[in-house]
Amino acid sequence: MASLTLAGVAYLLAIREFFATPRFSRRLVVTGLVLASVWHIEFLRLPAGPDDDIHRYVWDGRLQRLGYNPYIVVPSDPAAKGLHTPETRNLNNPDLPSPYPPGAQLFFRAVTAIHESPFALKVAFVICEFAIVFVLLDVLRRTGKGTHLVLAFAWNPLLAIEVAGSGHIDIVGALLLVVSAAALVRRWRATAAVALGLAIAVKFLPAVLLPLYWKRVRISDAALATAVVGLLYVSFLNHGRIPIGSLGTYVQTFRFNGPLFAMLDHLAPPQLLAVLAVLAGFVTAIWLRSASPEWAPDAFAWPMAVSLVCAPVVFPWYLLWLLPFLTSASMLLIIVWTVSIIPVYVMWHLRTLGRSWGALPGWVTLLEYGCVAIAAAVIALLRIGRIGRHTMHSGPVG
Repeated sequence: MASLTLAGVAYLLAIREFFATPRFSRRLVVTGLVLASVWHIEFLRLPAGPDDDIHRYVWDGRLQRLGYNPYIVVPSDPAAKGLHTPETRNLNNPDLPSPYPPGAQLFFRAVTAIHESPFALKVAFVICEFAIVFVLLDVLRRTGKGTHLVLAFAWNPLLAIEVAGSGHIDIVGALLLVVSAAALVRRWRATAAVALGLAIAVKFLPAVLLPLYWKRVRISDAALATAVVGLLYVSFLNHGRIPIGSLGTYVQTFRFNGPLFAMLDHLAPPQLLAVLAVLAGFVTAIWLRSASPEWAPDAFAWPMAVSLVCAPVVFPWYLLWLLPFLTSASMLLIIVWTVSIIPVYVMWHLRTLGRSWGALPGWVTLLEYGCVAIAAAVIALLRIGRIGRHTMHSGPVG
């Protein structure tokens, strides 16, 4: 916790320099990326926790290669006992089938076919992270921004702990989303549509970005993307039904670090609140699409951030989807959130002390979202001050 807090503070100080400086030398950017790589290697060497999600990934990939459907087989089922390995016996939520969409499932299968281990998956995730760096560099060059802004992504503390450390599939979806954004910049419309579809097939969060593609891709491109995603589902169909695994149970019963959802949980059914969370992100994307005809990174980050704020569960690794788009000052609130969420890890510490998984201590929630609220207030006051000074200097004389 202390190391992450220090890294978070250092990251925020670095962000200030990144946005205040138009250009950094190429040598400095390369040095920064090398330092980030070294830090990731250290986290890569750490073993994943015994019940981290990555063990579920191994299980899902293993099931597919053995000819079973991960949306049907329940890990704790006695009939499945012989399918386990020492690394999958302690996976989390063993009474539920897999909740991950088919894009994620096929990634699990591909990696475990090479080597069936959490380490192999972590290496694959780190490779995806490095790929994001290269795609981001291309986007920054083509949009006229300083390439040093790639460090706003590469230096974020969440990357090291959640990609190289614990290993989470979200980074694969983030890569596909960045590829889609890069394709929009290049006006490769079919590629942009298909990459977005594949990102949604990894996790459903980027579905709220669909309005951003209005009139930026053709109907034929959207049809192609829909067909590609549909093909991913074919091998998982169960009696002709589209599989969702334990996704319904997730929405109905899982709660963690979602204070807004928790406040409304007693007023409306969770399914309705989940729909409203998606709708909030969707409406944000519509507004941003109408406000700016050109591609902008904040248009990708804000709709997903709004949906996450309204979601029943907000794990730190969910913010991985936002990190590639934190390349402008308009992203400061989200940047603060990626650091203020660090105290949430105290829950993992409390669990090692024997405390059951449950609600976060109140001070953690207050610190996490309070920092974002304070940052919002400071930014608002600074803007009001600038507007006031501008009015004084440009007003009528005498």
